[in-house]
Order: sequence, then C-alpha cells, then structure tokens
Amino acid sequence: MSRKYFGTDGVRGRVGTGPITPEFVMRLGYAAGRVLASADHHLAKDAHPTVLIGKDTRISGYMLESALQAGLCAAGVNVRLTGPMPTPAIAYLTRALRAQAGIVISASHNPFEDNGIKFFSSLGTKLPDEVELAIEAELDKPMQVMASAELGRVKRIDDAAGRYIEFCKSTFPNDLDLRGLKIVLDCANGATYHVAPPVFHELGAELVLIGNQPNGLNINLDCGSTHPQALQKAVLEHQADLGIAFDGDGDRLMMVDALGNLLDGDQLLYIIAQHKQQQGSLVGGVVGTLMTNLALEHHLAKLNIPFLRANVGDRYVHEMLVEHQWQLGGENSGHILSLDCHTSGDGIIAALQVISALNAQKTTLNAQYQALRLYPQALVNVTVKERINLKENAPIQTAVKTAEKMLGSSGRVLLRASGTEPKIRVMVEGQDSVLVKKLAEDISAVVEIESL
Repeated sequence: MSRKYFGTDGVRGRVGTGPITPEFVMRLGYAAGRVLASADHHLAKDAHPTVLIGKDTRISGYMLESALQAGLCAAGVNVRLTGPMPTPAIAYLTRALRAQAGIVISASHNPFEDNGIKFFSSLGTKLPDEVELAIEAELDKPMQVMASAELGRVKRIDDAAGRYIEFCKSTFPNDLDLRGLKIVLDCANGATYHVAPPVFHELGAELVLIGNQPNGLNINLDCGSTHPQALQKAVLEHQADLGIAFDGDGDRLMMVDALGNLLDGDQLLYIIAQHKQQQGSLVGGVVGTLMTNLALEHHLAKLNIPFLRANVGDRYVHEMLVEHQWQLGGENSGHILSLDCHTSGDGIIAALQVISALNAQKTTLNAQYQALRLYPQALVNVTVKERINLKENAPIQTAVKTAEKMLGSSGRVLLRASGTEPKIRVMVEGQDSVLVKKLAEDISAVVEIESL
C-alpha cells in the first residue's frame, strides 16, 4: 500500500507546512498512541503504554514535542521526555526502559527550518510497515480523547544522557583506551553536543570541540558530516591525530585523518569489516547500497568477504542484514550499522569501532585511507517532464550498455528516478575519471532527449 505521510524515515517536511504543523503532529501522536494501545497485549490490565520522546536541537523541537505529548496523552499513553538526544540514543533507551515505542523529533542532516518525526519499535528498530500503515489509517479518524481518569502522564528522564554515554562506552573493548590520541569532534551543533564529548573524554582522548554550541538555528550549518570542511581545517590547525564529524541527530559520521583527508562511510565500513574478519567476529558479509563505491566491493572480494547491495536508505540496509542474518552494513553517507553493538546506525559507536580497529592493528587512519582509494564517481541529475520507464526505453538502455562495455569489470552505471523530484539520477563510476565523466554526460544527454 502507498503511504500518505510516512517516507523511508518517518514523517518529514518544512516546519509550518503540512505535515510538520502542531495540529498534525498532535493528531499523529494521538493516532500512534491509539495503535500502540490496541496492539500491545503484554500490558497488565489498566496499564498505560509508555512512549519515549527525544529530539535534536532545532528550535521547532519545543513546539513539536508539546504537540506530540498532547496527542499521546489524549490517547491514554504515558510519555517520557529525554530532551535533546541522538536518534540512536532513543533506539537504545526505548529497549532499555521497556517502552512500547520511541519517537525522535529530528530532520537529521537537513537545515533547521525542517523537522520530522521518526518512530522506533519496542525493540529499538524502525516501525514495521504494517504499524506505520495502521497509524496512517488512524489519522483519518476523528480524535476521541480518553476520559480524564484514563489520560496519559508525562515525566522527564533525568539520567538519559548518562545512560547512553555508558552504553556507548560499553561497546569499546575493555582492554583499550584512547590515551595519547588527540581528536577533533564536530557535533554539528546537534544532538551529540553533550554526549559525544564525555564518551571520548572518559575513554582517555584529548579533545578539541567544534560545532558544540547549538542555539536552535545553527544545526548542520557549515558544520557536521555534511559540511566536513570545518573539521578538516580544525584537524590541521590543532595537529590532531584524527577528526570525527556527526550529523544533526548523531546517526551518521565522517572522519578525517591527520593530513586532512576525508573518509566517507564506505571507507570506514571497510576498516571495520577488515578488522572484524581478522578477529574472526565478522558474521556473514557486508551490506552496502546501490550508491556504495565499487572500490569497496572489489576490496572486500579480495578478502573473500561477501557483499550485497540494498536500496538507498539505512532502513533497507537493516532489512537486508536481518534477512541474511548478517551484522555489518552501511551507506557512503556515513550511516553504519553494527547489529552486534546496536539495533540502529550510531555515529558515536561507529567511530569507536573504527578507532578500536586502528588501535588493534597498530595503524593510522591515513594508512587506511591509502589502503582503500575510492573510484571516481560522476553524478548527473537530469530534470524530466514526465516519468520515464528506464528499463524499457531502448535508446537509454543502448547508451547504458555501451558505457558498461567500455567500463568492463572496473566500473558500473546506475540510473534511478528521484523519489522527491522530477529528476533521473545518472551515476557512473570507474577507475578512469575522464572516461567516467564523459560516459555520465553521454548517458545524461540521451535521457534528456528521451524526456522531451
């Protein structure tokens, strides 16, 4: 069934424009509360379901938090507030506190004008499709507030940050520490600003902090994993051993070596996979996405590590990992899932895994950057007037096959329609940057002609 409000990662949009309005979010809270109350049969009689609410540092979070808790309480659901916390922290706390669901108010790496509502199940995973569809169906019904005696109550969890900090530290090997390492942390003026520094400091690192002064308006603004230039500059200025940049809600990261080179999610995933294989702890193989650089696939093959591609989105990476009973996967955007550590992607935990791999192998981030040099990629967005059936369009398929023949086994071509814009994304990658650029332009020209 098609969804009316939910995307691949909850409900998201510009604040003040549907669906991110106080009125809609209150109804969303009520609908979610009604579905949860009717679905959970494990509660004692007369007990209320409990839902956690966390948020990032956007100024609109105050408004949307109040609207959400009003809707949930109206449906007879108890609410526990954590205040600003990373998305993966809510996934963890939902499980740890045995709540029926967790909700995060965040638009991740988007600018402060946007916001969104993400849901976690009681297991700390994204809600199953059938639950999201049930919530959408409930949204079409009128609100019927519970009797006063049945309304939910709201409490604040005062030790949420401390609980999460200890959880992150518990994923780092007990026999290792970070003493002797100088690390720059860029918290994107987002939800990790008060939890990431204690994690790395308590493990022994010397820290330089940037992007740790949120004011409600500066989340992801020229900082964080989507704008790593600030981190690269700070690493060089402070002569740090490495740098780590999170995004606004803390579920993705980028890292920078001592020379200022940027390592994306593919390179970080390779470091972790290689280490786990050497330890004998890698279960199965690695899951990437359609956008994962071909160099990663080739390097994993040299290590005899199986590799599969999921659709773009950490939700789909997670689904494929569960389907194959594997544990490690991620995206080049910096979402890395290690299901042996956590149920969701977690920037802090992924960074700790990379550093523990470097420590155990007595190597540096720069050496690992040299070990996996990504293939050049060319991405062209072609605006189209109407949807094109890419698989059945003969001229486009001819252009793609011609390009694939020229690239051979050292490159690939990917065409996909944007899910949010009237555009076809043409991606070509290979070892020859000049050839890659030319082939991307050639295919794009054919797509443009066929769209007229």
